[in-house]
Amino acid sequence: MIVSLPEHPAHVTVLFPFLDEHLVDAAVHAALAEIVGGRRAFDVRFAESRRFPEVLYLAPEPDTELRRLTRAITHRWPQAQPYGGRFADVIPHLTVAQRQDAAVLDEIEADLAHRLPLTARIASVDLMAHDGVAWRERASFALWG
Repeated sequence: MIVSLPEHPAHVTVLFPFLDEHLVDAAVHAALAEIVGGRRAFDVRFAESRRFPEVLYLAPEPDTELRRLTRAITHRWPQAQPYGGRFADVIPHLTVAQRQDAAVLDEIEADLAHRLPLTARIASVDLMAHDGVAWRERASFALWG
């Protein structure tokens, strides 16, 4: 489940992994529509880059609504813990680059600094599935407002 940024070919992950695709049926779609549709659309600003090991990312500000979306979905499907439960705190982020040498990440980060801040209106959450070749959108759920 991701929040897509229509102005940019990027996304912020709300929850990964979600349910196995064979478990995603009409009832799951209806529950997702209720969870997501009960929340207002919101704006985020990406003003600074940060890093995880081997990952350069942009931090959304504020990240409160993204965290709330993740909590609401995992509350409904507790078997779908973010990143398999590997992290105590799941940090919303927009990945810019990963698995690159530190020097490459430094170069990208320096170039990116001149392009910030970016802003985006978050108006939907997309359900994505990997078909063995690529990620494909399976459904989109609109926030209201």
